[in-house]
Amino acid sequence: MARHLLTLKDLTKDELIGIIEEAKEIKKNPEKYSDAMKDKTLLMIFAKPSLRTRISFEVGMTQMGGHGIYYDISTSPMGKKESIADTARTSSRYVNLVMARLFEHKDIEEYADNSSVPVINALTNFSHPCQIVADLMTISEKKGDLKGLKLVYLGDSNNNVTHSLILGCTKAGMNISVASPEGKEFEPQESIVEEGKKHAQENGCELALTHNAEEAVKNADVVYTDSWMSYHIPKEKEAERIEIFKPYQVNSELMKKAKPDAIFMNCLPAMRGYEQTEDVIDGPQSVVFDEAENRLHSQKAIMLFLLNQK
Repeated sequence: MARHLLTLKDLTKDELIGIIEEAKEIKKNPEKYSDAMKDKTLLMIFAKPSLRTRISFEVGMTQMGGHGIYYDISTSPMGKKESIADTARTSSRYVNLVMARLFEHKDIEEYADNSSVPVINALTNFSHPCQIVADLMTISEKKGDLKGLKLVYLGDSNNNVTHSLILGCTKAGMNISVASPEGKEFEPQESIVEEGKKHAQENGCELALTHNAEEAVKNADVVYTDSWMSYHIPKEKEAERIEIFKPYQVNSELMKKAKPDAIFMNCLPAMRGYEQTEDVIDGPQSVVFDEAENRLHSQKAIMLFLLNQK
């Protein structure tokens, strides 16, 4: 039976840490893996725009001796003339791996349920596991052992990045504080909070939810934010959202309330003057481009893990 990565629930703590360590080894010694995907093909399904996801997966396959096929579902019968299930059953006969960047999480679940090859969630509205593996790899490079570190996430928290950060941090034994405006529209989903608290209890760390940005940032090792304007936000809501999220903007004054050696992260794309100021994202504490590069190495490790090709 194929092994899938749809959310970080699909990995045990040891598997998650193992993938991170393998990714660091791949980054250090890429030539050792130059034939690891020889004669293997990855199907890359895209319903959403992409820069880092497409390039990192396609380059990753190429550097390991494999091949990536870009498949834009705007020109596809998938979900229209042909069911998602039939698309999955058919493509499984051709390729060794599938990654999909879709809107609805239920669509990737349906695809995986009908696929005989591993399926990787490269982003849905609910979950973004590949990004958080790269994030944890980056934190590990900069800070060493993940256990006991504190990450604070600021801003819109009812999104794929926050959900995956909660699962990833608590599985790795990291403390995480999430600071967002009040209201279900902006807060992480209850099922994820419950899951995160369970992992936090198991791994000796803490998950905290707050509406106070300054309180959340105290003693943080990592300060993290994401776009206030996700792909599904209509243009007419932008001005209202800017006002709502202004208290959660990461600026130099807020960064001073974290530890002096705290690092700043944003999974990109980023809008300077919105979720963070220019001096923060382009300043000495920012690691956003290391974080972006590590998508390449961590996704190689994920693909190898799912195919057991390490």
